[in-house]
Order: sequence, then C-alpha cells, then structure tokens
Amino acid sequence: MQKTGFIEALEQAIAADPRYDKEAYLFLQDALDFTMKSRKKQKTELSRHVTGQELLEGIRQHALKEYGPMVLTVFEAWGIHRCDDFGEMVFNLIRVGIFGKTDSDTIDDFRNGYDFREAFVVPFLPENRTTPPKETVQQS
Repeated sequence: MQKTGFIEALEQAIAADPRYDKEAYLFLQDALDFTMKSRKKQKTELSRHVTGQELLEGIRQHALKEYGPMVLTVFEAWGIHRCDDFGEMVFNLIRVGIFGKTDSDTIDDFRNGYDFREAFVVPFLPENRTTPPKETVQQS
C-alpha cells in the first residue's frame, strides 16, 4: 500500500473507532515489522503468517525496547489497557485493508495474551521486589 493510501486507510480506521490514538496504530505497524525482523534473525519461516500470539510477543519486546519503564504510561495515553486492545486495533486495520488475515485468525487470538503489569512493570522492579504496588498500575 502506498504511503498516501496507508494514511487514508489509517484515518478511516480511526474515524470508525476513535478509542485508539494514531500513534498507537503506527506503533502497532512498527511492532509487526519488528516481529518480522526478529523472525529473519532467528531464521524462522518468513513466509508464514504472523499469529496474534506472535504479534503480542513482538509488541511486548518492541514496547520494552522503545519505551522502557514508561510503556504503561505511553499505552495509557494511546488508549491501550490490555492485549485485547491490540486485537481491536489489528481488526480495525484488517477492515480498512492495511493488515491481512487468514481464515483462522480471530480477535480471540489477542484475548488474555499477557498481564500488562507482569509484562511491562515487573522487568523494571528491583530484584528483591517481584510484585508492583497494585495502586500504581491499572489491572489488565
């Protein structure tokens, strides 16, 4: 898809579902690219479709790399609170023709992917502290 076509389709997706910031969709596209590049480095079959679970893992790794301990703050500003939100965004992009899907892909592939506290807060806690204070992080 040409860049102009991409931006127009992205704007259609946001108009249809304004819950998520444009930057969230751009991050999602980057996370998909990150996931594909990781496959190439691991010499995994490149032609195979990226599953929802694989994309969620790529999102997790890319977010930690890009935003470090600020991931939850950034995601919150974008309207993202749990893995289900990424599924909603992916299917919004499918509906406007930016992403593709196979017959076996469903939005349920993103349900209960991982707990945001475990994925994005715990890696930055001191070694002697394994659980973050509940009042500082919204439950996913």
